[in-house]
Formats: sequence, C-alpha cells, structure tokens
Amino acid sequence: MTGVRVLVGTKKGAFVLTADGKRRDWKVAGPHFTGWEVYHLKGSPADPKRIYASQTSSWFGQIIQRSHDGGKTWETPGSSPEDLRDAKTGWPKGESNKFVYDTSARGRPLTTHQFYDGTQKPWEFKRVWHLEPSQENPDVAYAGVEDAAIFKTTDGGKSWSELPGLRGHESGPRWQPGAGGMCLHTILLDRNDPKRIFTAISAAGAFRSDDGGASWKPINRGLKSQFIPEPTAEVGHCVHRIAMHPSRPNVLFMQKHWDVMRSDDAGDTWYEISDNLPTDFGFPIDVHAHEPDTIFVVPIKSDSEHFPPEGKLRVYRSRTGGNDWEPLTKGLPQRDCYVNVLRDAMCVDSLDPCGIYFGTTGGQVYGSADGGDTWAPIVRDLPGVLSVEVQALA
Repeated sequence: MTGVRVLVGTKKGAFVLTADGKRRDWKVAGPHFTGWEVYHLKGSPADPKRIYASQTSSWFGQIIQRSHDGGKTWETPGSSPEDLRDAKTGWPKGESNKFVYDTSARGRPLTTHQFYDGTQKPWEFKRVWHLEPSQENPDVAYAGVEDAAIFKTTDGGKSWSELPGLRGHESGPRWQPGAGGMCLHTILLDRNDPKRIFTAISAAGAFRSDDGGASWKPINRGLKSQFIPEPTAEVGHCVHRIAMHPSRPNVLFMQKHWDVMRSDDAGDTWYEISDNLPTDFGFPIDVHAHEPDTIFVVPIKSDSEHFPPEGKLRVYRSRTGGNDWEPLTKGLPQRDCYVNVLRDAMCVDSLDPCGIYFGTTGGQVYGSADGGDTWAPIVRDLPGVLSVEVQALA
C-alpha cells in the first residue's frame, strides 16, 4: 500500500513522520540537525527519496542539507567533512553551500535596498525560507531567501545562482520588510508550463515570471492594504501565502495579511473570498489534491494576537472556491488553545481520500485522512513547528 512521509521543520531540528496509506499509525524519526532552526524541508516530486532542507543558525549561518534516502541520512552538497566543521569548536560552519548573487541588474546596483522613506541598507543574505524542487529533475530546485531574492540550483544544491530579474525589478526600491523580515516565502511552479514561476514576498506582494525567471511582473491588482502609503499600489502588499491546484495553474488562492483572495487569470486580477470567515487574517492556505475548488485556511484572531479566535483551533474549508466556508473542528482542541499555524506549516497529500496536515507553534502536528472531516494529533510536544510538507512513499 502506498504511504506518505511528512517532513516537519521546527525551531530545534527536523522530524520525519511516516505512515502507510491508512495514515493511522505513525513512526517518528528525528530530531535531525538538533538545535538548529529548520525553516523548510521539501521532497522532490521527481525522486521519492530526495529531500532538501534549509538549516539555519544565528551563530553559524545558513546550510542546505540533502538526503538521498528519505531522510535517514543527510549531506551538505558540495562540501567535504572538513569544510563543514570549525577547526576550533567542531561546530558546523555556515555558508557551506555556494550562493552566487548578482550585484547589478536593469542598470542599477543590487547591493542596497532603498525604502519609501529614502533610507538605504546593504542587501543581506540571511536565510533560506522556502525550497521548491523541480517537478521533473531532482537536481533542480529553487530557493526563496531573505532579503527577498530567488536562487536556482541545477546540481543538486552544490551551487546556487540568483535569478536577478526579480530583485532587479524596477519596483525593488519600494519593497519593505514584513514583521518576519523581507522574505521570499512562496514559490509555485506551473507543471504545464516550465517557464512560469509564481513567487510571493513579505512585504512586496506576488510576482510572476513567464520566461523561467529572467523577468518578472507584479500581480497584485485588486489587493488593498491600509498600512502602506498607497493602499492599492502595484507593490508593497504583505502576502502571506499563495496556492494553486496543478490542474488549474491560472486559478490562484491567496492568504494576505488581511483578506483571503482568489485570481482566475494567473494573478493579473484578484477578488476577495473571505465572506463568512470569523477573521480573514491567517498565514497558510492550501488546495485539496483532487478537488480544485476545495481550499483550506486557518484563521487567527489578528495581526497582533496570533492565536485562534475564542481559543478554538479550527481549520476552515470552502468547497466552492471561496466565500462559503465551514469550520472543521472534530478532533481539534476547542478551548484554551492559543497556538499559531505558520505560512509553510500546512500541506496536502495526493492519496484518495486526500490527507491534510498542519503543525502549530505549540509543537503539535495534526493530520486528517478524510479531507478534513476529522483530525487527530500525529505527534505532540515537538519544538515550535515552522514548516510541514508531505511526500509520497515509493
């Protein structure tokens, strides 16, 4: 029977959860990279045993790890054991993967950010927020980083080269950091058109490339944000997450800083679909594997109170592509629950019935094997969960 592998990144390491197709009995492996923040793990759709992981430390920097055996063992691509350890401390050294970024594009330097108020600061490489492996080639993957930029590897993570057209976009000087930093946190690849890429940046908005990342177009028409100088500006919006169903790449769903949005034209225009949600603030959004009009969000109270309304943890599901939402509560705590669910901490599997998974800042990972009707904790008491992804077992 086909099974699943759930990849969990936390503030203190990574965990690999596995189960058969019934998704009732789970095995927990880990922690891997103990004590390090693991912002994101994601498996390759082209190789069920290949996984990439973003391992970060405020002391030692950023390292990309790779597994060839489903997370049992890990290696840092392109680095010898001597390169990975400090000679004095024995601790891992950061920046052990080669990230090559451009210093100019569109005729202007890319070494600084200039903000709305005229201030400038150097462009910094801080961490990798999101990894997105190619659908066809396990050695090809994209990385979204802070400060906002997108990189690509074609050699399995040994080296990464910037796609400078995004950071070099003429709107770049108007991008602002969100509360979590100026992060490129979402990368969507159109499996029907290998040259089409979608990204989202906090706090700049959503962008689309139709030429493999050489050039980019802001796709934020219809968004409205009261906290920026021009609420309907082309850029400057704090987008938390975008999602799409692979069968309909022109239909996008967005969880914004406030508002849940939908686009039916690949992001050229957006309209709001958060009609009967208890609050339209949240971080994750995802689409059912077999029902392109079924979407899931996890509302939280506000941008200052990052916990569920009324202390009740509820996933909301729309089976109509938006506006008509129902709360999913069976198996989830309905009192005294004050956790958050971060932008990369929800995912769906491809089994039938579809499974949905999410992790919380309180260290719980919940799963549903029936499309969200019922939920159960897969594991409790992990460090705060930063990301949850799922991979089909061979």
